[in-house]
Amino acid sequence: MNPVILRTAATFMLPLLILFSVFLLFQGHNEPGGGFVGGLMAAAAVALYAIAFDVPEARRLLRVDPQLLVAWGVLLAAGSGVPALIAGEPLLTGQWFNREIPVFGEVHLGTPLVFDAGVYLAVAGVALLIVLTMMEE
Repeated sequence: MNPVILRTAATFMLPLLILFSVFLLFQGHNEPGGGFVGGLMAAAAVALYAIAFDVPEARRLLRVDPQLLVAWGVLLAAGSGVPALIAGEPLLTGQWFNREIPVFGEVHLGTPLVFDAGVYLAVAGVALLIVLTMMEE
Protein backbone atom coordinates (compact mmCIF):
# COMPACT_ATOMS: atom_id res chain seq x y z
CA MET A 1 0.00 0.00 0.00
CA ASN A 2 1.30 3.45 -0.92
CA PRO A 3 -0.60 6.20 0.97
CA VAL A 4 0.30 9.13 -1.28
CA ILE A 5 -2.00 11.63 0.42
CA LEU A 6 -0.74 10.74 3.92
CA ARG A 7 2.89 10.94 2.82
CA THR A 8 2.36 14.29 1.15
CA ALA A 9 0.49 15.68 4.13
CA ALA A 10 3.10 14.39 6.58
CA THR A 11 5.90 15.94 4.54
CA PHE A 12 4.22 19.35 4.64
CA MET A 13 2.95 19.08 8.22
CA LEU A 14 6.23 18.04 9.84
CA PRO A 15 7.95 21.46 9.68
CA LEU A 16 4.76 23.23 10.76
CA LEU A 17 4.28 20.93 13.76
CA ILE A 18 7.92 21.29 14.81
CA LEU A 19 7.63 25.06 14.51
CA PHE A 20 4.45 24.98 16.60
CA SER A 21 6.21 22.85 19.22
CA VAL A 22 8.99 25.44 19.47
CA PHE A 23 6.33 28.17 19.77
CA LEU A 24 4.77 26.23 22.66
CA LEU A 25 8.19 25.93 24.29
CA PHE A 26 8.79 29.69 24.21
CA GLN A 27 5.20 30.61 25.06
CA GLY A 28 5.15 28.44 28.18
CA HIS A 29 6.63 30.98 30.57
CA ASN A 30 3.71 33.38 30.38
CA GLU A 31 0.79 31.28 29.17
CA PRO A 32 -0.09 27.59 28.83
CA GLY A 33 2.54 25.56 27.08
CA GLY A 34 6.16 24.95 27.86
CA GLY A 35 8.70 22.20 27.49
CA PHE A 36 6.40 19.29 28.28
CA VAL A 37 3.66 20.14 25.79
CA GLY A 38 6.17 21.28 23.17
CA GLY A 39 8.13 18.04 23.50
CA LEU A 40 4.97 15.99 23.07
CA MET A 41 4.07 17.99 19.97
CA ALA A 42 7.54 17.43 18.47
CA ALA A 43 7.29 13.69 19.16
CA ALA A 44 3.82 13.58 17.61
CA ALA A 45 5.18 15.27 14.47
CA VAL A 46 7.90 12.64 14.07
CA ALA A 47 5.41 9.86 14.89
CA LEU A 48 3.13 11.13 12.11
CA TYR A 49 6.08 10.99 9.74
CA ALA A 50 6.86 7.43 10.89
CA ILE A 51 3.26 6.39 10.25
CA ALA A 52 3.31 7.92 6.77
CA PHE A 53 6.65 6.43 5.77
CA ASP A 54 8.24 3.92 8.16
CA VAL A 55 10.28 3.86 11.36
CA PRO A 56 13.74 3.62 9.71
CA GLU A 57 12.89 6.63 7.55
CA ALA A 58 11.74 8.56 10.64
CA ARG A 59 14.96 7.65 12.46
CA ARG A 60 16.97 8.87 9.46
CA LEU A 61 15.00 12.13 9.54
CA LEU A 62 15.58 12.49 13.28
CA ARG A 63 19.37 12.00 12.86
CA VAL A 64 19.84 11.43 16.59
CA ASP A 65 18.97 8.54 18.87
CA PRO A 66 16.01 9.37 21.16
CA GLN A 67 18.05 8.12 24.15
CA LEU A 68 20.59 10.83 23.42
CA LEU A 69 17.79 13.42 23.40
CA VAL A 70 16.71 12.21 26.84
CA ALA A 71 20.27 12.38 28.18
CA TRP A 72 20.88 15.88 26.83
CA GLY A 73 17.50 17.04 28.10
CA VAL A 74 18.12 15.82 31.63
CA LEU A 75 21.63 17.29 31.58
CA LEU A 76 20.33 20.65 30.36
CA ALA A 77 17.50 20.76 32.90
CA ALA A 78 19.83 19.84 35.76
CA GLY A 79 22.46 22.28 34.53
CA SER A 80 19.97 25.13 34.61
CA GLY A 81 20.27 25.14 38.39
CA VAL A 82 24.02 25.77 38.40
CA PRO A 83 23.87 29.57 37.85
CA ALA A 84 21.71 29.90 40.96
CA LEU A 85 24.24 27.92 43.01
CA ILE A 86 27.06 30.09 41.68
CA ALA A 87 25.08 33.19 42.71
CA GLY A 88 24.68 31.74 46.22
CA GLU A 89 20.94 31.11 45.91
CA PRO A 90 18.93 27.89 46.23
CA LEU A 91 19.05 25.37 43.39
CA LEU A 92 16.81 26.20 40.40
CA THR A 93 16.18 29.80 41.48
CA GLY A 94 15.57 31.74 38.29
CA GLN A 95 18.49 33.83 37.07
CA TRP A 96 17.86 36.46 34.40
CA PHE A 97 20.28 37.96 31.90
CA ASN A 98 19.46 41.07 29.89
CA ARG A 99 21.23 41.47 26.57
CA GLU A 100 20.94 44.03 23.79
CA ILE A 101 20.63 42.36 20.37
CA PRO A 102 20.81 44.79 17.42
CA VAL A 103 17.75 43.58 15.49
CA PHE A 104 15.55 42.44 18.40
CA GLY A 105 16.38 45.10 20.97
CA GLU A 106 16.70 44.16 24.63
CA VAL A 107 16.20 40.46 25.21
CA HIS A 108 15.53 38.92 28.63
CA LEU A 109 16.95 35.41 28.85
CA GLY A 110 16.75 33.26 31.93
CA THR A 111 17.44 29.86 33.39
CA PRO A 112 13.72 28.89 33.35
CA LEU A 113 13.94 28.83 29.55
CA VAL A 114 17.01 26.57 29.76
CA PHE A 115 15.11 24.28 32.15
CA ASP A 116 12.12 24.19 29.80
CA ALA A 117 14.40 23.40 26.85
CA GLY A 118 15.78 20.46 28.83
CA VAL A 119 12.27 19.25 29.60
CA TYR A 120 11.40 19.66 25.89
CA LEU A 121 14.29 17.44 24.82
CA ALA A 122 13.71 14.85 27.54
CA VAL A 123 9.97 14.53 26.89
CA ALA A 124 10.43 14.40 23.12
CA GLY A 125 13.12 11.75 23.53
CA VAL A 126 11.09 9.56 25.88
CA ALA A 127 7.94 9.84 23.77
CA LEU A 128 9.86 9.04 20.57
CA LEU A 129 11.62 6.14 22.24
CA ILE A 130 8.30 4.64 23.29
CA VAL A 131 6.43 5.32 20.02
CA LEU A 132 9.19 4.26 17.64
CA THR A 133 9.93 1.10 19.63
CA MET A 134 6.27 0.12 19.62
CA MET A 135 5.97 0.85 15.90
CA GLU A 136 8.99 -1.36 15.13
CA GLU A 137 7.34 -4.31 16.83
